[in-house]
Amino acid sequence: MTPAPSMPNRRDLLAGLAAALPLSACAAVRNIEERMRPELEADIVVLGGGLGGCAAALAACRHGHKVILVEPDLWIGGQLTSQAVPPDENGAIETGGAPASYRELRGRIRAEYRRRGLTEAAQKNPQLNPGGGFVSRLCCEPSAALTALDAMLAPLVDAGLLTILLEHQWVAGDVDGDRIQAVTVKDASGKSTTLRGRVFLDASEEGDVLELLGVEHVIGAEARATHGEPSAPLVANPRDQQAITWCFAMEHRPGENHVGDPPAGWERWSRYAPELTPPWTGPLYSLVASHPVTLEPRQYAFVPPELGQSAPRTEAPNLFAYRQIVDPTILPDGAERGAVTLVNWPQNDSMISPLFGPMLGPSPREAALREAREVSFGLLHWLRTECPRPDGGQGWPGLVLRGDLMGTEDGLARRPYIREARRIRARFTVTEQHVNPALRSAEPDGKKRAESFRDTCGIGHYRIDLHPSTAARNYVDLDCLPFQIPYGALLPQRVENLLAAGKSMGTTHITNGAYRLHPVEWGVGEAAGVAAALSLELGVRLRRLHEYGTLTQEYQQRLAMEGVLLRWS
Repeated sequence: MTPAPSMPNRRDLLAGLAAALPLSACAAVRNIEERMRPELEADIVVLGGGLGGCAAALAACRHGHKVILVEPDLWIGGQLTSQAVPPDENGAIETGGAPASYRELRGRIRAEYRRRGLTEAAQKNPQLNPGGGFVSRLCCEPSAALTALDAMLAPLVDAGLLTILLEHQWVAGDVDGDRIQAVTVKDASGKSTTLRGRVFLDASEEGDVLELLGVEHVIGAEARATHGEPSAPLVANPRDQQAITWCFAMEHRPGENHVGDPPAGWERWSRYAPELTPPWTGPLYSLVASHPVTLEPRQYAFVPPELGQSAPRTEAPNLFAYRQIVDPTILPDGAERGAVTLVNWPQNDSMISPLFGPMLGPSPREAALREAREVSFGLLHWLRTECPRPDGGQGWPGLVLRGDLMGTEDGLARRPYIREARRIRARFTVTEQHVNPALRSAEPDGKKRAESFRDTCGIGHYRIDLHPSTAARNYVDLDCLPFQIPYGALLPQRVENLLAAGKSMGTTHITNGAYRLHPVEWGVGEAAGVAAALSLELGVRLRRLHEYGTLTQEYQQRLAMEGVLLRWS
Protein backbone atom coordinates (compact mmCIF):
# COMPACT_ATOMS: atom_id res chain seq x y z
CA MET A 1 0.00 0.00 0.00
CA THR A 2 2.50 2.70 1.09
CA PRO A 3 4.89 3.59 -1.75
CA ALA A 4 8.59 4.09 -1.16
CA PRO A 5 9.52 7.70 -0.30
CA SER A 6 12.10 7.82 -3.07
CA MET A 7 9.52 7.47 -5.86
CA PRO A 8 9.79 10.74 -7.80
CA ASN A 9 6.35 11.49 -9.27
CA ARG A 10 3.77 11.55 -6.48
CA ARG A 11 0.98 12.89 -8.74
CA ASP A 12 1.35 10.01 -11.20
CA LEU A 13 1.62 7.52 -8.37
CA LEU A 14 -1.62 8.64 -6.75
CA ALA A 15 -3.39 8.71 -10.11
CA GLY A 16 -2.38 5.09 -10.61
CA LEU A 17 -3.62 4.14 -7.16
CA ALA A 18 -6.92 5.89 -7.84
CA ALA A 19 -7.41 3.72 -10.90
CA ALA A 20 -6.59 0.49 -9.09
CA LEU A 21 -7.92 0.77 -5.55
CA PRO A 22 -11.26 1.28 -3.81
CA LEU A 23 -12.07 4.85 -2.89
CA SER A 24 -11.23 4.28 0.77
CA ALA A 25 -7.75 3.10 -0.19
CA CYS A 26 -7.24 6.10 -2.45
CA ALA A 27 -8.34 8.42 0.32
CA ALA A 28 -5.96 6.74 2.71
CA VAL A 29 -2.95 7.62 0.60
CA ARG A 30 -3.84 11.14 -0.47
CA ASN A 31 -1.71 12.76 2.18
CA ILE A 32 1.16 10.39 1.72
CA GLU A 33 3.87 12.61 3.20
CA GLU A 34 1.89 12.94 6.43
CA ARG A 35 1.30 9.18 6.70
CA MET A 36 5.00 8.48 6.36
CA ARG A 37 5.78 10.46 9.50
CA PRO A 38 6.82 8.28 12.46
CA GLU A 39 4.11 9.85 14.61
CA LEU A 40 0.55 10.99 13.91
CA GLU A 41 -1.87 12.74 16.25
CA ALA A 42 -5.64 13.14 16.26
CA ASP A 43 -8.43 13.86 18.70
CA ILE A 44 -9.75 10.31 18.39
CA VAL A 45 -8.06 7.09 17.29
CA VAL A 46 -10.39 4.33 16.11
CA LEU A 47 -8.81 0.87 16.11
CA GLY A 48 -10.72 -1.29 13.66
CA GLY A 49 -12.38 -0.34 10.38
CA GLY A 50 -15.38 -2.65 10.54
CA LEU A 51 -18.95 -1.40 10.74
CA GLY A 52 -18.51 -0.12 14.30
CA GLY A 53 -15.27 1.64 13.44
CA CYS A 54 -16.69 3.28 10.31
CA ALA A 55 -19.76 4.49 12.20
CA ALA A 56 -17.59 5.84 15.03
CA ALA A 57 -15.34 7.73 12.61
CA LEU A 58 -18.32 9.20 10.76
CA ALA A 59 -19.95 10.37 13.98
CA ALA A 60 -16.81 11.94 15.46
CA CYS A 61 -15.88 13.70 12.22
CA ARG A 62 -19.40 15.08 11.87
CA HIS A 63 -18.73 16.91 15.14
CA GLY A 64 -15.57 18.45 13.72
CA HIS A 65 -12.97 16.23 15.36
CA LYS A 66 -9.89 14.84 13.69
CA VAL A 67 -9.93 11.05 13.57
CA ILE A 68 -7.46 8.34 12.63
CA LEU A 69 -9.14 5.10 11.53
CA VAL A 70 -6.91 2.00 11.54
CA GLU A 71 -7.85 -1.17 9.67
CA PRO A 72 -5.64 -4.30 9.33
CA ASP A 73 -7.19 -5.23 5.98
CA LEU A 74 -7.25 -3.40 2.66
CA TRP A 75 -11.07 -3.19 2.89
CA ILE A 76 -13.07 -1.33 5.48
CA GLY A 77 -16.47 -2.74 6.48
CA GLY A 78 -15.60 -5.86 8.49
CA GLN A 79 -18.37 -8.43 8.58
CA LEU A 80 -20.19 -6.77 5.67
CA THR A 81 -17.20 -6.67 3.28
CA SER A 82 -13.93 -8.42 4.13
CA GLN A 83 -15.84 -11.16 6.00
CA ALA A 84 -18.48 -11.13 3.22
CA VAL A 85 -21.57 -11.71 5.38
CA PRO A 86 -24.85 -10.20 4.10
CA PRO A 87 -26.47 -8.16 6.87
CA ASP A 88 -28.49 -10.01 9.50
CA GLU A 89 -31.10 -7.45 10.54
CA ASN A 90 -34.37 -6.96 12.39
CA GLY A 91 -37.82 -6.96 10.82
CA ALA A 92 -38.26 -3.21 11.21
CA ILE A 93 -35.04 -2.31 9.41
CA GLU A 94 -36.71 -0.72 6.37
CA THR A 95 -38.56 1.89 8.43
CA GLY A 96 -36.66 2.00 11.72
CA GLY A 97 -34.81 -0.31 14.03
CA ALA A 98 -31.42 1.28 13.34
CA PRO A 99 -29.76 4.72 13.25
CA ALA A 100 -30.46 6.99 10.29
CA SER A 101 -26.81 6.66 9.24
CA TYR A 102 -27.13 2.87 8.96
CA ARG A 103 -30.26 3.24 6.88
CA GLU A 104 -28.31 5.69 4.72
CA LEU A 105 -25.68 3.00 4.20
CA ARG A 106 -28.38 0.57 3.09
CA GLY A 107 -29.77 3.17 0.70
CA ARG A 108 -26.33 3.77 -0.78
CA ILE A 109 -25.86 0.04 -1.37
CA ARG A 110 -29.11 -0.08 -3.33
CA ALA A 111 -28.09 3.06 -5.23
CA GLU A 112 -24.82 1.39 -6.21
CA TYR A 113 -26.76 -1.47 -7.82
CA ARG A 114 -29.00 0.96 -9.66
CA ARG A 115 -25.90 2.76 -10.90
CA ARG A 116 -24.49 -0.54 -12.21
CA GLY A 117 -27.69 -1.23 -14.13
CA LEU A 118 -30.82 -3.25 -13.37
CA THR A 119 -34.01 -4.29 -15.08
CA GLU A 120 -36.75 -1.67 -15.10
CA ALA A 121 -38.73 -3.47 -12.40
CA ALA A 122 -35.70 -3.77 -10.14
CA GLN A 123 -34.80 -0.11 -10.66
CA LYS A 124 -38.24 0.91 -9.41
CA ASN A 125 -38.29 -1.42 -6.39
CA PRO A 126 -37.76 0.74 -3.27
CA GLN A 127 -36.97 -2.35 -1.19
CA LEU A 128 -34.65 -3.96 -3.69
CA ASN A 129 -32.92 -7.09 -2.41
CA PRO A 130 -30.00 -7.20 -4.87
CA GLY A 131 -28.94 -10.80 -4.27
CA GLY A 132 -32.38 -12.27 -3.62
CA GLY A 133 -31.23 -14.36 -0.63
CA PHE A 134 -33.81 -14.97 2.08
CA VAL A 135 -31.57 -14.43 5.13
CA SER A 136 -31.74 -10.66 4.67
CA ARG A 137 -33.67 -7.91 2.95
CA LEU A 138 -30.36 -6.68 1.55
CA CYS A 139 -28.22 -9.58 0.38
CA CYS A 140 -25.41 -7.91 -1.54
CA GLU A 141 -21.92 -8.35 -2.93
CA PRO A 142 -19.12 -7.10 -0.64
CA SER A 143 -17.97 -4.65 -3.32
CA ALA A 144 -21.30 -2.81 -3.30
CA ALA A 145 -21.12 -2.36 0.47
CA LEU A 146 -17.48 -1.28 0.24
CA THR A 147 -18.32 1.31 -2.39
CA ALA A 148 -21.14 2.69 -0.22
CA LEU A 149 -18.90 2.96 2.83
CA ASP A 150 -16.16 4.59 0.76
CA ALA A 151 -18.62 7.20 -0.47
CA MET A 152 -19.67 8.03 3.10
CA LEU A 153 -16.10 8.42 4.38
CA ALA A 154 -14.34 10.03 1.42
CA PRO A 155 -15.68 13.59 2.00
CA LEU A 156 -14.31 13.48 5.55
CA VAL A 157 -10.89 12.51 4.22
CA ASP A 158 -11.04 15.31 1.66
CA ALA A 159 -11.96 17.77 4.43
CA GLY A 160 -8.86 16.82 6.39
CA LEU A 161 -10.82 15.39 9.31
CA LEU A 162 -10.22 11.69 8.69
CA THR A 163 -7.03 9.74 8.07
CA ILE A 164 -7.50 6.10 7.08
CA LEU A 165 -4.61 3.69 7.66
CA LEU A 166 -5.31 0.50 5.75
CA GLU A 167 -3.26 -2.67 6.14
CA HIS A 168 -2.01 -1.43 9.51
CA GLN A 169 -1.92 -3.64 12.61
CA TRP A 170 -1.72 -2.38 16.20
CA VAL A 171 1.35 -3.88 17.86
CA ALA A 172 2.09 -1.90 21.04
CA GLY A 173 0.52 0.55 23.45
CA ASP A 174 1.74 3.36 25.68
CA VAL A 175 -0.43 3.38 28.79
CA ASP A 176 0.09 5.63 31.80
CA GLY A 177 -1.97 4.38 34.71
CA ASP A 178 -5.61 4.56 33.67
CA ARG A 179 -5.01 6.53 30.48
CA ILE A 180 -3.86 5.43 27.05
CA GLN A 181 -1.28 7.78 25.59
CA ALA A 182 -0.54 6.18 22.24
CA VAL A 183 -0.78 3.05 20.10
CA THR A 184 1.91 1.89 17.70
CA VAL A 185 0.85 0.34 14.39
CA LYS A 186 2.81 -1.35 11.62
CA ASP A 187 2.01 -1.35 7.93
CA ALA A 188 2.44 -4.27 5.53
CA SER A 189 6.11 -3.38 4.98
CA GLY A 190 6.86 -3.42 8.71
CA LYS A 191 7.12 0.36 9.09
CA SER A 192 5.96 1.59 12.51
CA THR A 193 3.88 4.68 13.25
CA THR A 194 2.91 5.94 16.68
CA LEU A 195 -0.66 7.23 16.94
CA ARG A 196 -1.41 9.70 19.70
CA GLY A 197 -4.96 10.60 20.65
CA ARG A 198 -7.09 11.94 23.45
CA VAL A 199 -9.71 9.19 23.11
CA PHE A 200 -9.30 5.65 21.76
CA LEU A 201 -12.15 3.53 20.44
CA ASP A 202 -11.90 -0.27 20.24
CA ALA A 203 -13.69 -1.41 17.11
CA SER A 204 -11.45 -4.45 16.57
CA GLU A 205 -12.99 -7.68 15.34
CA GLU A 206 -11.40 -9.81 18.06
CA GLY A 207 -11.07 -7.35 20.94
CA ASP A 208 -7.31 -7.81 20.84
CA VAL A 209 -6.91 -4.08 21.48
CA LEU A 210 -8.05 -4.77 25.04
CA GLU A 211 -5.29 -7.31 25.61
CA LEU A 212 -2.69 -5.07 23.98
CA LEU A 213 -3.56 -2.11 26.23
CA GLY A 214 -4.11 -4.04 29.44
CA VAL A 215 -7.84 -3.29 29.60
CA GLU A 216 -9.67 -5.75 31.86
CA HIS A 217 -11.78 -8.09 29.75
CA VAL A 218 -13.65 -11.38 29.57
CA ILE A 219 -13.01 -14.30 27.22
CA GLY A 220 -15.59 -16.98 26.49
CA ALA A 221 -18.43 -17.92 28.82
CA GLU A 222 -19.03 -16.59 32.32
CA ALA A 223 -20.24 -18.90 35.08
CA ARG A 224 -23.97 -18.95 35.73
CA ALA A 225 -23.44 -17.48 39.20
CA THR A 226 -21.57 -14.44 37.84
CA HIS A 227 -24.68 -12.76 36.44
CA GLY A 228 -27.39 -15.26 37.30
CA GLU A 229 -28.05 -16.12 33.66
CA PRO A 230 -29.93 -19.42 33.44
CA SER A 231 -28.48 -20.21 29.99
CA ALA A 232 -24.86 -19.74 31.11
CA PRO A 233 -22.74 -22.79 32.01
CA LEU A 234 -22.30 -23.69 35.66
CA VAL A 235 -18.55 -23.09 35.44
CA ALA A 236 -16.82 -20.26 33.57
CA ASN A 237 -15.05 -21.49 30.48
CA PRO A 238 -12.73 -19.24 28.43
CA ARG A 239 -12.64 -21.94 25.75
CA ASP A 240 -16.40 -21.57 25.22
CA GLN A 241 -16.15 -19.31 22.16
CA GLN A 242 -18.55 -19.29 19.22
CA ALA A 243 -17.40 -21.02 16.06
CA ILE A 244 -15.77 -18.86 13.43
CA THR A 245 -16.57 -19.30 9.74
CA TRP A 246 -14.42 -18.61 6.70
CA CYS A 247 -17.06 -17.71 4.14
CA PHE A 248 -16.81 -18.08 0.38
CA ALA A 249 -18.89 -17.26 -2.69
CA MET A 250 -19.66 -19.81 -5.39
CA GLU A 251 -21.56 -20.07 -8.64
CA HIS A 252 -22.88 -23.18 -10.38
CA ARG A 253 -21.97 -23.56 -14.02
CA PRO A 254 -23.90 -26.50 -15.50
CA GLY A 255 -21.85 -28.78 -17.71
CA GLU A 256 -18.50 -27.68 -16.31
CA ASN A 257 -16.24 -29.73 -14.05
CA HIS A 258 -14.24 -27.92 -11.42
CA VAL A 259 -13.42 -30.93 -9.23
CA GLY A 260 -9.76 -30.93 -8.26
CA ASP A 261 -7.63 -32.89 -5.86
CA PRO A 262 -8.95 -33.19 -2.29
CA PRO A 263 -7.88 -30.10 -0.32
CA ALA A 264 -5.62 -30.03 2.72
CA GLY A 265 -7.29 -31.63 5.73
CA TRP A 266 -9.80 -33.55 3.62
CA GLU A 267 -9.19 -36.87 5.34
CA ARG A 268 -9.90 -35.27 8.69
CA TRP A 269 -12.91 -33.12 7.86
CA SER A 270 -14.65 -35.55 5.49
CA ARG A 271 -15.01 -37.94 8.44
CA TYR A 272 -15.55 -35.32 11.12
CA ALA A 273 -18.72 -35.51 13.22
CA PRO A 274 -18.94 -32.81 15.91
CA GLU A 275 -19.05 -34.23 19.43
CA LEU A 276 -21.24 -31.64 21.10
CA THR A 277 -23.58 -31.35 24.05
CA PRO A 278 -26.47 -31.69 23.33
CA PRO A 279 -25.46 -34.02 20.47
CA TRP A 280 -24.96 -32.90 16.87
CA THR A 281 -26.78 -34.86 14.19
CA GLY A 282 -23.86 -36.71 12.58
CA PRO A 283 -21.19 -35.73 10.05
CA LEU A 284 -20.51 -32.02 9.59
CA TYR A 285 -20.60 -32.38 5.80
CA SER A 286 -24.24 -33.34 5.41
CA LEU A 287 -27.59 -31.82 4.46
CA VAL A 288 -28.79 -32.65 7.96
CA ALA A 289 -27.72 -30.42 10.87
CA SER A 290 -28.96 -29.47 14.31
CA HIS A 291 -31.90 -27.06 14.31
CA PRO A 292 -30.57 -23.99 16.15
CA VAL A 293 -33.61 -23.74 18.45
CA THR A 294 -34.81 -27.31 19.01
CA LEU A 295 -31.44 -29.05 18.36
CA GLU A 296 -33.40 -31.77 16.55
CA PRO A 297 -32.16 -32.94 13.13
CA ARG A 298 -33.06 -30.42 10.43
CA GLN A 299 -33.13 -31.38 6.77
CA TYR A 300 -31.68 -28.91 4.27
CA ALA A 301 -31.67 -28.97 0.49
CA PHE A 302 -29.00 -27.84 -1.92
CA VAL A 303 -30.30 -27.08 -5.41
CA PRO A 304 -28.30 -24.62 -7.54
CA PRO A 305 -30.30 -22.67 -10.13
CA GLU A 306 -30.04 -22.89 -13.87
CA LEU A 307 -28.22 -20.20 -15.80
CA GLY A 308 -30.10 -16.91 -15.65
CA GLN A 309 -32.31 -18.06 -12.79
CA SER A 310 -32.50 -17.35 -9.08
CA ALA A 311 -32.21 -20.28 -6.68
CA PRO A 312 -35.47 -22.23 -6.41
CA ARG A 313 -37.33 -22.46 -3.13
CA THR A 314 -37.63 -26.04 -1.97
CA GLU A 315 -39.61 -27.91 0.67
CA ALA A 316 -36.55 -28.07 2.90
CA PRO A 317 -34.58 -24.78 3.12
CA ASN A 318 -32.40 -24.48 0.03
CA LEU A 319 -28.91 -23.55 1.18
CA PHE A 320 -28.09 -21.98 -2.19
CA ALA A 321 -30.98 -19.53 -1.78
CA TYR A 322 -30.13 -18.78 1.85
CA ARG A 323 -27.45 -16.12 1.31
CA GLN A 324 -27.62 -15.68 -2.45
CA ILE A 325 -25.77 -12.45 -3.30
CA VAL A 326 -26.14 -12.31 -7.11
CA ASP A 327 -29.61 -12.60 -8.65
CA PRO A 328 -29.42 -12.76 -12.46
CA THR A 329 -33.14 -12.06 -12.83
CA ILE A 330 -32.66 -8.37 -11.91
CA LEU A 331 -29.77 -7.82 -14.33
CA PRO A 332 -30.22 -6.61 -17.93
CA ASP A 333 -27.92 -9.39 -19.17
CA GLY A 334 -29.16 -11.85 -16.57
CA ALA A 335 -30.00 -14.61 -19.02
CA GLU A 336 -26.27 -15.11 -19.51
CA ARG A 337 -25.32 -14.90 -15.86
CA GLY A 338 -25.24 -17.42 -13.05
CA ALA A 339 -26.53 -16.84 -9.54
CA VAL A 340 -23.94 -16.63 -6.76
CA THR A 341 -24.39 -17.66 -3.14
CA LEU A 342 -22.38 -16.82 -0.03
CA VAL A 343 -21.58 -19.92 2.02
CA ASN A 344 -21.96 -19.21 5.72
CA TRP A 345 -23.74 -22.38 6.84
CA PRO A 346 -23.74 -24.78 9.78
CA GLN A 347 -21.64 -27.05 7.56
CA ASN A 348 -18.61 -24.71 7.53
CA ASP A 349 -18.67 -23.50 11.12
CA SER A 350 -15.22 -24.19 12.59
CA MET A 351 -15.81 -25.33 16.15
CA ILE A 352 -12.71 -27.13 17.41
CA SER A 353 -9.91 -24.65 18.23
CA PRO A 354 -10.65 -21.44 20.18
CA LEU A 355 -9.44 -18.26 18.53
CA PHE A 356 -7.78 -16.73 21.59
CA GLY A 357 -7.10 -17.09 25.28
CA PRO A 358 -4.04 -17.20 27.58
CA MET A 359 -4.80 -20.79 28.56
CA LEU A 360 -4.18 -22.04 25.04
CA GLY A 361 -0.42 -21.63 24.85
CA PRO A 362 1.42 -19.98 21.93
CA SER A 363 -0.24 -19.22 18.60
CA PRO A 364 -3.78 -20.56 19.13
CA ARG A 365 -5.07 -18.14 16.52
CA GLU A 366 -3.07 -19.70 13.70
CA ALA A 367 -4.50 -23.16 14.42
CA ALA A 368 -8.07 -21.82 14.54
CA LEU A 369 -7.69 -19.94 11.26
CA ARG A 370 -6.05 -22.90 9.52
CA GLU A 371 -8.89 -25.19 10.58
CA ALA A 372 -11.52 -22.69 9.42
CA ARG A 373 -9.95 -22.50 5.97
CA GLU A 374 -9.66 -26.28 5.72
CA VAL A 375 -13.29 -26.77 6.76
CA SER A 376 -14.54 -24.39 4.07
CA PHE A 377 -12.37 -25.78 1.27
CA GLY A 378 -13.40 -29.28 2.36
CA LEU A 379 -17.08 -28.36 2.24
CA LEU A 380 -16.70 -27.09 -1.31
CA HIS A 381 -15.02 -30.37 -2.34
CA TRP A 382 -17.85 -32.34 -0.69
CA LEU A 383 -20.47 -30.26 -2.51
CA ARG A 384 -18.74 -30.96 -5.82
CA THR A 385 -18.29 -34.68 -5.24
CA GLU A 386 -20.62 -36.15 -2.60
CA CYS A 387 -23.55 -33.82 -1.91
CA PRO A 388 -26.88 -35.62 -2.55
CA ARG A 389 -28.78 -34.35 -5.59
CA PRO A 390 -32.56 -34.42 -6.06
CA ASP A 391 -32.12 -36.84 -8.98
CA GLY A 392 -30.43 -39.37 -6.71
CA GLY A 393 -26.91 -38.64 -7.90
CA GLN A 394 -24.03 -37.16 -5.99
CA GLY A 395 -22.09 -33.94 -6.34
CA TRP A 396 -22.27 -30.71 -8.30
CA PRO A 397 -18.95 -30.56 -10.20
CA GLY A 398 -19.92 -27.24 -11.84
CA LEU A 399 -19.51 -25.29 -8.61
CA VAL A 400 -16.82 -22.64 -9.00
CA LEU A 401 -15.40 -20.21 -6.46
CA ARG A 402 -15.97 -16.49 -7.13
CA GLY A 403 -12.88 -15.03 -5.56
CA ASP A 404 -13.29 -11.99 -7.81
CA LEU A 405 -16.28 -11.03 -5.65
CA MET A 406 -14.33 -11.68 -2.43
CA GLY A 407 -11.25 -9.71 -3.41
CA THR A 408 -9.03 -12.80 -3.11
CA GLU A 409 -7.14 -15.22 -5.31
CA ASP A 410 -8.03 -18.37 -3.39
CA GLY A 411 -11.79 -17.71 -3.42
CA LEU A 412 -12.39 -17.43 0.31
CA ALA A 413 -13.38 -14.16 1.97
CA ARG A 414 -10.52 -11.84 2.89
CA ARG A 415 -11.09 -12.44 6.60
CA PRO A 416 -12.89 -15.04 8.73
CA TYR A 417 -16.29 -14.21 10.17
CA ILE A 418 -15.70 -13.56 13.88
CA ARG A 419 -18.87 -13.76 15.97
CA GLU A 420 -17.44 -13.23 19.43
CA ALA A 421 -14.63 -10.94 20.56
CA ARG A 422 -12.92 -10.38 23.88
CA ARG A 423 -15.35 -8.21 25.88
CA ILE A 424 -14.56 -5.38 28.26
CA ARG A 425 -15.30 -5.66 31.94
CA ALA A 426 -17.74 -2.80 31.70
CA ARG A 427 -19.31 -0.41 34.13
CA PHE A 428 -22.57 -2.08 33.12
CA THR A 429 -23.06 -5.52 31.59
CA VAL A 430 -26.08 -6.56 29.51
CA THR A 431 -27.35 -9.94 30.70
CA GLU A 432 -29.91 -12.47 29.57
CA GLN A 433 -32.36 -11.20 32.20
CA HIS A 434 -32.48 -7.84 30.41
CA VAL A 435 -33.64 -9.16 27.04
CA ASN A 436 -34.98 -12.75 27.17
CA PRO A 437 -38.82 -12.65 27.22
CA ALA A 438 -38.91 -15.85 29.28
CA LEU A 439 -37.20 -13.90 32.08
CA ARG A 440 -39.20 -10.67 31.81
CA SER A 441 -42.47 -9.83 33.55
CA ALA A 442 -45.42 -8.39 31.67
CA GLU A 443 -45.97 -4.67 32.09
CA PRO A 444 -49.39 -3.12 32.97
CA ASP A 445 -50.45 -3.18 29.32
CA GLY A 446 -49.79 -6.93 29.22
CA LYS A 447 -46.71 -6.68 27.02
CA LYS A 448 -43.22 -7.84 27.81
CA ARG A 449 -40.38 -5.45 27.06
CA ALA A 450 -36.63 -5.55 27.41
CA GLU A 451 -35.01 -3.59 30.22
CA SER A 452 -35.25 0.16 29.84
CA PHE A 453 -31.85 1.78 30.40
CA ARG A 454 -31.65 5.38 31.57
CA ASP A 455 -28.40 5.77 29.59
CA THR A 456 -29.69 4.22 26.36
CA CYS A 457 -27.59 5.23 23.35
CA GLY A 458 -29.25 3.13 20.65
CA ILE A 459 -31.52 0.20 19.90
CA GLY A 460 -31.34 -3.20 18.28
CA HIS A 461 -33.17 -6.47 17.87
CA TYR A 462 -31.99 -9.97 17.06
CA ARG A 463 -32.38 -13.40 18.57
CA ILE A 464 -29.87 -14.60 21.15
CA ASP A 465 -28.06 -16.66 18.52
CA LEU A 466 -24.95 -18.51 19.67
CA HIS A 467 -23.41 -20.92 17.21
CA PRO A 468 -21.77 -24.15 18.40
CA SER A 469 -18.69 -23.39 20.45
CA THR A 470 -15.12 -24.55 20.77
CA ALA A 471 -16.01 -26.00 24.18
CA ALA A 472 -18.21 -28.64 22.49
CA ARG A 473 -21.46 -26.76 23.22
CA ASN A 474 -24.23 -27.00 20.64
CA TYR A 475 -26.38 -24.02 19.64
CA VAL A 476 -27.94 -21.69 22.19
CA ASP A 477 -30.74 -19.91 20.32
CA LEU A 478 -33.31 -18.00 22.39
CA ASP A 479 -36.04 -15.44 21.89
CA CYS A 480 -34.97 -11.85 22.45
CA LEU A 481 -37.04 -8.71 22.88
CA PRO A 482 -36.29 -5.47 21.00
CA PHE A 483 -33.58 -3.97 23.18
CA GLN A 484 -31.63 -0.83 23.99
CA ILE A 485 -27.87 -0.31 23.99
CA PRO A 486 -26.76 1.08 27.38
CA TYR A 487 -23.88 3.55 27.31
CA GLY A 488 -22.45 2.00 30.48
CA ALA A 489 -21.73 -1.16 28.47
CA LEU A 490 -19.30 0.83 26.31
CA LEU A 491 -17.30 2.02 29.33
CA PRO A 492 -14.44 -0.02 30.82
CA GLN A 493 -14.45 -0.22 34.59
CA ARG A 494 -11.03 1.41 34.94
CA VAL A 495 -9.49 2.88 31.77
CA GLU A 496 -10.60 6.49 31.35
CA ASN A 497 -10.16 7.32 27.69
CA LEU A 498 -11.28 4.19 25.86
CA LEU A 499 -14.73 3.10 24.68
CA ALA A 500 -15.91 -0.10 23.08
CA ALA A 501 -17.16 0.66 19.58
CA GLY A 502 -18.22 -2.79 18.44
CA LYS A 503 -18.43 -6.40 19.60
CA SER A 504 -16.08 -5.82 22.55
CA MET A 505 -18.84 -4.00 24.46
CA GLY A 506 -20.02 -5.18 27.87
CA THR A 507 -22.26 -8.08 26.99
CA THR A 508 -22.03 -11.59 28.35
CA HIS A 509 -21.24 -14.66 26.29
CA ILE A 510 -25.02 -15.16 26.10
CA THR A 511 -26.14 -11.65 25.15
CA ASN A 512 -23.28 -11.25 22.69
CA GLY A 513 -25.42 -13.54 20.53
CA ALA A 514 -27.97 -10.73 20.12
CA TYR A 515 -25.66 -7.68 20.14
CA ARG A 516 -23.16 -8.87 17.52
CA LEU A 517 -25.05 -8.29 14.25
CA HIS A 518 -24.56 -5.62 11.61
CA PRO A 519 -26.96 -2.80 12.63
CA VAL A 520 -26.17 -3.18 16.34
CA GLU A 521 -22.42 -3.08 15.74
CA TRP A 522 -22.96 0.06 13.67
CA GLY A 523 -25.12 1.58 16.42
CA VAL A 524 -22.53 0.86 19.11
CA GLY A 525 -19.84 2.49 16.97
CA GLU A 526 -21.92 5.59 16.30
CA ALA A 527 -22.78 5.94 19.99
CA ALA A 528 -19.08 5.67 20.88
CA GLY A 529 -18.12 8.27 18.27
CA VAL A 530 -20.69 10.78 19.52
CA ALA A 531 -19.68 10.18 23.16
CA ALA A 532 -16.00 10.71 22.36
CA ALA A 533 -16.76 13.93 20.49
CA LEU A 534 -19.02 15.31 23.23
CA SER A 535 -16.58 14.51 26.02
CA LEU A 536 -13.83 16.40 24.19
CA GLU A 537 -16.13 19.32 23.44
CA LEU A 538 -17.26 19.65 27.07
CA GLY A 539 -13.88 18.77 28.56
CA VAL A 540 -15.31 15.98 30.71
CA ARG A 541 -14.33 12.35 31.17
CA LEU A 542 -16.19 9.74 29.20
CA ARG A 543 -17.69 8.19 32.32
CA ARG A 544 -19.35 11.46 33.32
CA LEU A 545 -21.77 11.07 30.41
CA HIS A 546 -22.94 7.99 32.30
CA GLU A 547 -22.76 9.18 35.90
CA TYR A 548 -24.40 12.59 35.79
CA GLY A 549 -28.03 13.04 34.74
CA THR A 550 -27.79 16.33 32.84
CA LEU A 551 -24.74 15.21 30.88
CA THR A 552 -26.39 11.91 30.02
CA GLN A 553 -29.41 13.82 28.76
CA GLU A 554 -27.24 16.11 26.64
CA TYR A 555 -25.51 13.06 25.17
CA GLN A 556 -28.85 11.50 24.32
CA GLN A 557 -30.06 14.74 22.76
CA ARG A 558 -27.00 14.78 20.52
CA LEU A 559 -27.67 11.20 19.48
CA ALA A 560 -31.31 11.97 18.72
CA MET A 561 -30.27 14.94 16.59
CA GLU A 562 -28.09 12.55 14.56
CA GLY A 563 -31.05 10.27 13.88
CA VAL A 564 -30.22 7.66 16.51
CA LEU A 565 -33.31 5.93 17.92
CA LEU A 566 -33.02 5.56 21.69
CA ARG A 567 -36.19 3.60 22.43
CA TRP A 568 -38.55 1.29 20.63
CA SER A 569 -41.97 2.85 20.11
